[in-house]
Amino acid sequence: MKRYLLGTALAASMPMAAAAAEDCGEISIAEMNWASAQIVVAVSDFLLTQGYSCDVTVVPSDTTPAVTSLSENNEPDVVPEMWPNSAGDAYEKLKENGRIVELTSVLNPGGVEGWWIPTYLVEEHPELATIDGILENPELVGSMFNNCPDGWGCRIVSDNLARAYDLEGNGIEVFNHGSGETLATSMASAYESEEPWFGYYWGPTTPLGKFDMTSVDLGEYDEAAHSANQNADNPDPQPSAFPIAPILTVMTKDYHDSHPEIADFFSNVSFTTDEMSQLLAWQDANNASTEEAAVYYLQNNTDTWSEWLNDDARANLSNLLEQ
Repeated sequence: MKRYLLGTALAASMPMAAAAAEDCGEISIAEMNWASAQIVVAVSDFLLTQGYSCDVTVVPSDTTPAVTSLSENNEPDVVPEMWPNSAGDAYEKLKENGRIVELTSVLNPGGVEGWWIPTYLVEEHPELATIDGILENPELVGSMFNNCPDGWGCRIVSDNLARAYDLEGNGIEVFNHGSGETLATSMASAYESEEPWFGYYWGPTTPLGKFDMTSVDLGEYDEAAHSANQNADNPDPQPSAFPIAPILTVMTKDYHDSHPEIADFFSNVSFTTDEMSQLLAWQDANNASTEEAAVYYLQNNTDTWSEWLNDDARANLSNLLEQ
């Protein structure tokens, strides 16, 4: 049924696509190897192909290979879901040399990290919305903190914060998960039974789309403290909230200057982080493919994505918009 809907959506718009602007031509788009980025690319691919008559090439990639290819080959033309915080000095050099243009936050406000509890706990015990309230009432969160998995970059920061807030000294055992799967399972199990749960998580992700969770107020973000907390040997970790990680769409300067209408389109393509988490949760619940998730988004958010388009592209997709 979902594949039929995809075919129907394509058929509805294809008869009109021939009238699109003729100057789009070829465009290459990097597709990062995680689910949210793949959905962004699938949605963009459809709208570019059917709205702008672009000849789209999707290039499987990841952060480091994408930056390397931009540096060495000035391609792909567009990279949605670039995480500059993970891209290193090579990315900064691309910016400094004016070889790329940062178009927009494709996920807004960006990547979120934090310590979370189920919202039903906050509704019953409002004091748990802050780390001080949790430290004063450890039994209300099950006297346990579900830590970032072994080997993940977040683990170092989370370990240091556990020391900074003295979780164990306040009666909260730190449980170190061995994998992302066990961390997610622990949240799901607690939530479905409406039991206490307290731990690290990040978004956009399926669990944060599936479960109503509240980010615990850890206090102010302290840039110096957060930077120091990324050192596993930090002798004196200090409290700090997690910063929001920017997640951007970037385009080569050459393509940006030669294709202003496409640059304008990608400048408009943006999802909220919560919205993407919910879309990932729908995809998981329906065992859906990336293409099926893209169709689901397109069918249920026409008012949003129609505003991303120029007048010609909107006219070319009018059949789909009117369904």
